[in-house]
Amino acid sequence: MVTRNRQSGYVALLAVLVTGAATLAIALSLLTIGADSQRSGLAGQQSKQARVLAFTCAQEALQQIHDNVAFTGTTPLTLGQGTCSYTVASTSGTVRTIVATGTVGTVVRKLQTTATVSATTVTATAWQEVP
Repeated sequence: MVTRNRQSGYVALLAVLVTGAATLAIALSLLTIGADSQRSGLAGQQSKQARVLAFTCAQEALQQIHDNVAFTGTTPLTLGQGTCSYTVASTSGTVRTIVATGTVGTVVRKLQTTATVSATTVTATAWQEVP
């Protein structure tokens, strides 16, 4: 007569379940890390695009001032994956302040510059990012 130990099957089943749970936990952790990394990368890319849009709008504002020395006002533009707008304000007779805003998705970047206007040229100085 052959007798078998019935508990050996339970130990193997328990080992498989513990190993499976550990593997599942590791897989879920890796998926979460990957998703967070992808979101972070997207936000970084949108931030760069928004800054480029803001810079582009500031350049457009400088062109408007060059074409019309008395130009002031706000203009929105839609370019590529986002939008931008610029505001030109006269701070004195020959000085204009330009604030340009670029938006891509939920990311917003703003640039400000000061332009000095003469009869033949427009000179931009003090480019800076503003909150």
